[in-house]
Amino acid sequence: MSHVDTEIASQPACWRRALETKPAGLPADGERVAVVGCGTSLYIAQAYAVLREAAGLGETDAFAASEYPANRRYDRVVAITRSGTTTEVLAALARVPEGTPTVALTGDLDTPVVRAAGTVVDLSFADERSVVQTRFATTALVLLRAALGLVPDDLVEQAERAVAAPLPEAAVESGQFTFLGTGWTIGLANEAALKLREAAGAWTESYAAMEYRHGPISVTGPHSTVWFFGPPPAGLLDQIAPTGAYASVTDADPLADLIRAQRLAVALAAQSGLDPDQPQGLTRSIVLADS
Repeated sequence: MSHVDTEIASQPACWRRALETKPAGLPADGERVAVVGCGTSLYIAQAYAVLREAAGLGETDAFAASEYPANRRYDRVVAITRSGTTTEVLAALARVPEGTPTVALTGDLDTPVVRAAGTVVDLSFADERSVVQTRFATTALVLLRAALGLVPDDLVEQAERAVAAPLPEAAVESGQFTFLGTGWTIGLANEAALKLREAAGAWTESYAAMEYRHGPISVTGPHSTVWFFGPPPAGLLDQIAPTGAYASVTDADPLADLIRAQRLAVALAAQSGLDPDQPQGLTRSIVLADS
């Protein structure tokens, strides 16, 4: 069994622990907040930013760490970094104006981010050996959702079902994948597509669900899976049906459904004879020596 298999299966336990964690330093209601990250952490930042702002708790922007606009005024900057060593995240924190509180969520306390951020949230219990991120990212989002009061009571049980349920055969047999979301689940769609690219080198795309009609549907055919995080927009399933694609729709919490997408990535890697723990061209952390 790969490291990522084990880490995917451990997510219910990690989520349960995150729900018991009451960290200091997270944004207060009404603060204007920037959230930064790279790769998977960026997509978790996107999801959190939409959830927080939609809940009326304060303007919240998500940025790739390399694109953080230090000239904008924010009341707090949140960084998400599993490794604690990612060059762009550390550089973004260094650009935060003096006096602006910063907080970092990380999986490793023996790293430079501990010195770079004003407050650190310890998620080392969700750290990972695999290059491909799964449980750290979802655990971070569970913790952030809990701080907003936006976690369903049965989220951990939903996660357990997502770990155990058989994957849809039609999805495993597909050759092209489009992940769609609305609002906060657009970040999850982006993350699901990234997982399939990283682990299996699969042809994957992700979009805001309403944008799918505006061109992307043209690549969809009998070889495709179209995977919705949350309810599909009215009429969209009817447009997909003639393509012959498999449509994945569930009433599960979208974050629990992300576990199924993670498992699909690993299944596709195995099917192609790939090692999901050793994705092509990737390392656990991007550290740029010339920065």
